[in-house]
Amino acid sequence: MEFIKGIDIIKEDFELPDKPVTGRFNILFTRSAHRWYIKLRQAHGHQIWTWWKPQIINKCANGAWSIEVETAFESFKFDADKDKALP
Repeated sequence: MEFIKGIDIIKEDFELPDKPVTGRFNILFTRSAHRWYIKLRQAHGHQIWTWWKPQIINKCANGAWSIEVETAFESFKFDADKDKALP
């Protein structure tokens, strides 16, 4: 996954400890990913990157999640009265 690789590279290149990385998940993740993150964070408390990494892989790299995202994308119908364009 590009997200995982990107974080690994940034941590290595800048010799970052875990807190600057995992501490940003609350603002980095959006919508269903944010709800998933909050649920795990509340259940397990603050965790280091080596704990979060397999959690993210298990959530995002499986076939069921991919199918869920594809289905939601394909079934989306734009409604100009309800949906607003992004700025």
